[in-house]
Amino acid sequence: MKIGIDYTAALKQSGGIGRYTRGLVTTLAQLDPHNPYILLAPSDAPRSGLQTFQNCPNFNHKIYPLPERWLTIAWHRFYLPVPVEWFAGQLDLFHSPNFILPPTRQAKTLLTVHDLSFIRHPQGAVASLRKWLNQVVPRSLARADHILADSESTRQDLIEIFNLKPADITVVGAGVEERFRPITDPATLAAVRRRYRLPDSFILGLGTLEPRKNFTGLIAAFAQSPVRETHHLVIAGGKGWLYDDIFAAAQTSPVADRIHLVGFVADEDLPALYNLADIFAYPSHYEGFGIPVIEAMACGTAVVCANNSCLPEVAGDAALQVTATDTPALAEALARLANNPELRVQAIQEGFRQARKFTWRAAAERLLAVYQRFV
Repeated sequence: MKIGIDYTAALKQSGGIGRYTRGLVTTLAQLDPHNPYILLAPSDAPRSGLQTFQNCPNFNHKIYPLPERWLTIAWHRFYLPVPVEWFAGQLDLFHSPNFILPPTRQAKTLLTVHDLSFIRHPQGAVASLRKWLNQVVPRSLARADHILADSESTRQDLIEIFNLKPADITVVGAGVEERFRPITDPATLAAVRRRYRLPDSFILGLGTLEPRKNFTGLIAAFAQSPVRETHHLVIAGGKGWLYDDIFAAAQTSPVADRIHLVGFVADEDLPALYNLADIFAYPSHYEGFGIPVIEAMACGTAVVCANNSCLPEVAGDAALQVTATDTPALAEALARLANNPELRVQAIQEGFRQARKFTWRAAAERLLAVYQRFV
């Protein structure tokens, strides 16, 4: 069976869907030495990420002759019926891991939908993006032979909103890389602390700066909580969209001197960042999976997160869960973990157990099982 995979997100996105695609496909390469795979990417994608597969003889790649933007325009605005097989050669199966299906000729198609935030939390996206996704995602869902979801929550959203058959959707999920673990080397931790000018004791918020992540709510809760006397708040993440309110909230906070927006953090520094934090806070309004929650747990950091969408199934009983919009409850949860060492130790131990439930190997095995249905 010859399988094509759109590897664009893995090469062009450092976090989010990019990390999800990299984790899944690189583990798949370890599991399946038999089926031939073609990884497809646009001409403007960095090629360095393809070196991961240089020792995998059944994994090859093809580069489209156009950059991603022009491919998107050709396929999804002008509806040019140019199938991926023109570039990849004959395929038995084509998998798009990023919401949208390009044209295919004869290949069966798989589509991964990570979340439906543009519907469930529309105020968190710019109008143009929301309009675009509302156009292209339903069309792609209608064309897909099978659909993959990151979580049971997303699966239920797909069933409810698009009236899809439950049997047509499989939950694949995500995992934690082994590098996310407790770090005992003081030099490694000190280097990351210096690089991002981190305070001694801090609560960590992490994610792209956008409304859905609820950083304004986290900033407000931090200012209300007694934890502001003993800790700082560090928010790490690159600029996404509609982020002005986040910077305004930090600058006008009564404890602005204890709030630090450190910007994008390099992928290789994330394990140390989690390790340095006393508490990881993830009060997002909506998530498709929430990989940072289990990464923080795997690193031995106590977690506070929201109780919506997929987060209860990912965090289990290992995190303190609050309503994302309940600022006093979030403030209280931060204080409980900060001021109760026994509770924090319990959360850390339960977090280790919860994180071990999610491995990229298990996720890749589920994906391979779906592929094999099409043999």
